Amino acid sequence: MYLSVLGRQSDISMAELEALYSNVKKIGLCLATFDSKETPNIDKLGGSIKIAEKLPQNPLDYLRQLPEGKITLGISDYSKNATKKSAAIEALKLKKILSRHNRSVRVVENKEAILSTATSLHNGLSGKNIRKIEFIKTNSAWYKVIGIQDIDAYSKRDQARPARDAKVGMLPPKLAQILINLCGPLPKDSCILDPFCGTGVVLQEALLMGYHAYGTDINERMVDYSEKNLKWLEKLEKRTSDAFFQVTHGDATSFKWTPPIDAVACEGYLGKPMSKIPTEIKLKTEKQECSTIILGFLKNLANQIEPNTPVVIACPAWLREDGAYSRLEIIDNILKLGYNVNNKSREGLLYHREKQIVARDIIILRKD
Repeated sequence: MYLSVLGRQSDISMAELEALYSNVKKIGLCLATFDSKETPNIDKLGGSIKIAEKLPQNPLDYLRQLPEGKITLGISDYSKNATKKSAAIEALKLKKILSRHNRSVRVVENKEAILSTATSLHNGLSGKNIRKIEFIKTNSAWYKVIGIQDIDAYSKRDQARPARDAKVGMLPPKLAQILINLCGPLPKDSCILDPFCGTGVVLQEALLMGYHAYGTDINERMVDYSEKNLKWLEKLEKRTSDAFFQVTHGDATSFKWTPPIDAVACEGYLGKPMSKIPTEIKLKTEKQECSTIILGFLKNLANQIEPNTPVVIACPAWLREDGAYSRLEIIDNILKLGYNVNNKSREGLLYHREKQIVARDIIILRKD
């Protein structure tokens, strides 16, 4: 059994796990357990901050079996009524016992009951070094961390790309991974289509996950940006996989894509950039324009993909004065186009920062 420390928007993180793994159960505000036949790769999970595996024995017995050498130990306490002190007590108790057996142990200091991602990374507690350990304590079990989200790698892929354009929005690489993963498990040679590819964030994450990447965009400048960014990525990562990419100029509402298309993951048209909450009149105009483009794309796509092909699309939702978000009311129209809506809720999954004007409403579909 594995444990995920969920990201800030835990409903989306849960949906990602449910799309990929079995027996997914939420056991706390930011914790979920799941089963997997293969060891999960944290580098391919945008919504999980840490991944841990359940300990088959108690922490002390596990530590006693480690080879000779200094042990670095950190503990994150997610149990009920956990505090900074409770986590420190657990760690010092283990250190004291091991010291009696002439084992050298350095305890990573807790500023809170749980260790931050940055602290865990800085101290090398990712599971790559067998003597650098982070244990996670829950109400019912102990887990050992086997993967930590590499926040520096995400920042580098996001900020260092040679071609960027804030006017068309900046899709976070983590969210791009989630959009792809919400398509469910896919064979390694699958081709991921992004018909609104922009600067190529979904395409770059698809390539890093071992998939072929196929992008189109109505804006020729964006096609050029995607190509520059993907060529930069190839040099940066020194990729050795056989995954290829193709980027072409095309209108998503009328373009004829080259088959096969195994999955579609994209951020659709989000409307005009906004710095303040739109008036009702402006919102109505934006909704009409976005609905026309997104429904036009889905209608065009429906005749070009095989039944059961997954389609994950991020649509816009706008912040209102009461703090709620107003979504596109297009689900019934989508159903008429020959798709099934796979969201547990017809309302989709909202991805946004606090008080962000235009949120991303993630809709999960499959072709009938």
